Amino acid sequence: MKNDDLYLEQLLVGPMDNFIYLVGSKSTREVAIIDPAWDIDALLTHIKEKDLKLTSVLVTHYHPDHIGGGMGGHSIEGIAELLEKDPVKIFVHKLEAEGVKKVTGVSDIDLNIVESGDHLTIGENDIEFLHTPGHTPGSQCFKVNNNLVSGDTLFVQGCGRVDLPGSNSEDMFHSLQKLSALPNETILYPGHNYSAEPYESMERVKEINTYLRIEDLDMWKQIM
Repeated sequence: MKNDDLYLEQLLVGPMDNFIYLVGSKSTREVAIIDPAWDIDALLTHIKEKDLKLTSVLVTHYHPDHIGGGMGGHSIEGIAELLEKDPVKIFVHKLEAEGVKKVTGVSDIDLNIVESGDHLTIGENDIEFLHTPGHTPGSQCFKVNNNLVSGDTLFVQGCGRVDLPGSNSEDMFHSLQKLSALPNETILYPGHNYSAEPYESMERVKEINTYLRIEDLDMWKQIM
């Protein structure tokens, strides 16, 4: 069923081709921002120019290119700078909270801890939090009506790395199986612009993404 109240905007930012998302309600003009980083002033200006009201921040995982912090000797703007200008609540999975605090310097009082299956409602729109570990222990995706914002768990033609601290190949396998079970009409919105199409239906992703076609764990372990 089409939801005419959904506001969903995809923004490309930074040298690592990150996607940032605004999701919310056309009628109330309230939005959440997913993984704000790189240029906080520009993002807040964009929100103001669109006549939107920022109500929350949703975090897919703690890596600095998604939420700010130190990376490769450089400091990336992110949620800490956003909170200084607009103090809204940050929604983070319970297993990712410590990483978020360590990387960005935000505190417990800034965080709203969620678990898989929790929901957030903005206007007529339902946002479901889906725990999808693998890339990091507390990675999560956001099912927004019939859309999926997947962070670095699933890309249109790939998946997140599993050779980084805190990552786990077997967890990633099970997370991808979980996402593969979503309806074909679900639209995937990934965390990076790593393919020719910035978003795609899950039906098409299942056809072109090799990682979603691997259904045997032993085979997965040999590849990964």
